Amino acid sequence: MRFVETVKNIWKIDDLRKRITITVLFVLVYRIGCYVVLPGISPSEIDALRNFTSTGLMQLLDMFSGGAFSQASIFALGIMPYITASIVIQLLGMVLPSFQKMQREGESGRMKLNQYTRYLTVLILLIQGPAYLVNLQVQVNAAGGAAHFGFWTMLYLTIILAAGSMFIMWLGEKITDKGIGNGISFIILVGIIARFPGALVQEFTSRLTTAQGGLVMFLVEIVILFAVIAGAILLVQGTRRVPVQYAKRIVGNKQYGGVRQYIPLKVNAAGVMPIIFAQAIMFIPITLMGFGANQNPSGFFRAFSDIHGFWYNLVYFIMIVAFTYFYTAITVRPTQMAEDMKRNNGFIPGIKPGKKTAEYLDSIMSRITFPGSLFLGCVAIMPAFANVCGINQNFAQFFGGTSLLILVGVVLDTLQQVESHLKMHHYDGLMKSGKIKGRSGAY
Repeated sequence: MRFVETVKNIWKIDDLRKRITITVLFVLVYRIGCYVVLPGISPSEIDALRNFTSTGLMQLLDMFSGGAFSQASIFALGIMPYITASIVIQLLGMVLPSFQKMQREGESGRMKLNQYTRYLTVLILLIQGPAYLVNLQVQVNAAGGAAHFGFWTMLYLTIILAAGSMFIMWLGEKITDKGIGNGISFIILVGIIARFPGALVQEFTSRLTTAQGGLVMFLVEIVILFAVIAGAILLVQGTRRVPVQYAKRIVGNKQYGGVRQYIPLKVNAAGVMPIIFAQAIMFIPITLMGFGANQNPSGFFRAFSDIHGFWYNLVYFIMIVAFTYFYTAITVRPTQMAEDMKRNNGFIPGIKPGKKTAEYLDSIMSRITFPGSLFLGCVAIMPAFANVCGINQNFAQFFGGTSLLILVGVVLDTLQQVESHLKMHHYDGLMKSGKIKGRSGAY
């Protein structure tokens, strides 16, 4: 079988085998850490917190942390503080000249920005840590317990939570350097996949016992789920090819150019990052109210704590569209592309080199980014529609939304890296025809 042969080829490549092994070991460390409970927390207190995180925005936050949030784990705050800090630093890079200068300094500038991101992550953790502990205390007391964290207890538990999140960030960086795929995205992916089997069994049981439709309705849901996954893959891989003609150049006795190539402009050049950015921003209201310390939130906080509500999904949709344009502007630079083509004696047929080429590429990106951003936003809010249709809340999260797009994007990127190693060592790729395209473009 082709699959067995591909697995054998992967195992024959020493570097790839080591990277996969390291990735698995780091993921195993992360999953074990998700079940290491904070010191002084009893099982009854964990049960109260688990009931609180079974619905609403807390359920989504628990999914991003791989279940560590509801377990009162040392990894309870997860990787989201680091993502929030990354968003802030990138936004500063758009408005502050000093940050723009660091972005242009290459590797040294990137290291400085990463250091600032870590400092900001620690600051966010020192705010979110006490908020999480206050929430835990409120939920335990509401469930009939008698939890009370004094100042020094709150201090050392906050330090433990902050250290746990920083350790996750370190694991992500090590997976990126020594493993397979983007480490931060991979850790989020692992947390999402860990919840899928339970959600699937829960929906299956619900359809057979209490919900209408029975097994037929469950099969219809699975078909729709695969259709949504296929649409997400098309969104991630969709491109528009722009022809570039390279004129002939004769240097010495050699001829260069005289061929036509294509620039693959992505329909969704921003990938899954707008989803992650928008989701991180949507977590801010729940952080401000102390992770639900108020048992009866009203007005603004109630509207933005209901992940299936109208206002939450409307603002979420608008933010995804805006972040898609923002991140596309950061990653795709038409001016730089036009200069590179001109420097290599290339041009787009019918378009003057230089400024006109940059304007042409920019106009194409604007046209293809608009439908791509709308489709991305629609896929992101689909779990709300699935929930309205009677699908279990846990299972509805996989009908689009953050979980599905992250899953598809990260899996494609990881498979793309595996295929690149196979091709480098002259083995067949993962697909019989064509090559896997990840979020970064055609391989």
